[in-house]
Amino acid sequence: MRIRVRRTGGFAGIERSAEVEVTGPEWESLAASVLAATEAVRGVPDGFSYEITVDGRTVRCADPHLTDAQRTLVTRVLKEGA
Repeated sequence: MRIRVRRTGGFAGIERSAEVEVTGPEWESLAASVLAATEAVRGVPDGFSYEITVDGRTVRCADPHLTDAQRTLVTRVLKEGA
């Protein structure tokens, strides 16, 4: 499974992205939870916005309204894909 996270915004407006190729039930469960949250949420001024793509399916979310699954996936991918 290929997962890409793109983070934009923030005070400095610096974009960061990372992509990983992963396997395993933990990743699959986490990705399914992230993709299930289909409602786009507006962020706050100077907050981060995220675009999460899992095998071609994309969801968008923003701080401070990330679900626990979204926050976990973003943290893992940006760390491992750096």
